[in-house]
Amino acid sequence: MAAGSLPTPDPALGGISGSREGSGLRLGVVAARWNAEITSSLVAGATRAMKDLGVVAFGDSTADGTSTLAWAPGSFELPAVAAALAQTGRYDAVIAIGAVVRGETTHYDLVSEGAANGLMRAGLDTGIPVIFGVIATETEAQALARAGDDTSNKGYEAVLTAVETVTLLRSLR
Repeated sequence: MAAGSLPTPDPALGGISGSREGSGLRLGVVAARWNAEITSSLVAGATRAMKDLGVVAFGDSTADGTSTLAWAPGSFELPAVAAALAQTGRYDAVIAIGAVVRGETTHYDLVSEGAANGLMRAGLDTGIPVIFGVIATETEAQALARAGDDTSNKGYEAVLTAVETVTLLRSLR
């Protein structure tokens, strides 16, 4: 299993943390089609992480017991789809993947803040972890750098975060 680039806590500090053992976990993943070159690479990273961690693979429907990949038009629409996936009760966590690249207007601020606030609300309202896998960058080059083929891919990291969050919450319950 690839370690990924998320830091691990110092064992000397003690405490409870989640694990990176995702065997049998099902994820709902919603990705934005806007900036598809970037988001497709983030989804590819998420898919690699799912395989590395033993998470159930993507299937073709939302009713077959597999993880699901759904495509929303853009990052602003991610919260509504993430909430709908979480409300089904079929998934251990939902991951929202998007890319917002700053342009010449304030649209960037509205989309990135709306996505962040809506995704947080979806998780709190449903009780299902909703992981923020939306990157917000100044340039397309910065976004592409965060969507590479290694474990620093932010889609890969989002799956690590989902697995650790689910396993931590299970240990707390």
